[in-house]
Amino acid sequence: MVGQTYAKKGLPHTTGRILGLLTIMDKEQYTFDEIVEELQISKASASNSLRMLEMKNIIQYNTVAGDRKRYFRIRKQDRFSLIDEHMTGMKETRDFLQTVLDLKANKTSDNAVLLGDFIEMLNFYLPKFEELKKEYQKRK
Repeated sequence: MVGQTYAKKGLPHTTGRILGLLTIMDKEQYTFDEIVEELQISKASASNSLRMLEMKNIIQYNTVAGDRKRYFRIRKQDRFSLIDEHMTGMKETRDFLQTVLDLKANKTSDNAVLLGDFIEMLNFYLPKFEELKKEYQKRK
């Protein structure tokens, strides 16, 4: 179920399954071979998926002296990293919509007004995230 949820968010099926394994299981880290065995996937598929998760900074691996195996785990992140990622995405969306709006010849068309509304809404919400983060930190 977790793997399917990640797949719905845009990750390839096997990548989502690996992320689900690393997220759900109580075991903190898995070797490459354990991942392949646990999920019954090919080594090539596991390798590609792990590489993708590393490139996206979702997972990390460590090694143990005298052991050639890599141990994969979810990357430890700042508690606000997820919120910050969403904020970055929202800012990028706002900037893209503004570029599209700037290119429109008729700024009063229904589409232009809709774009303007989206931009206005994003401009309203984005600063609130920073305020909420500060408020949350005060509670802790």
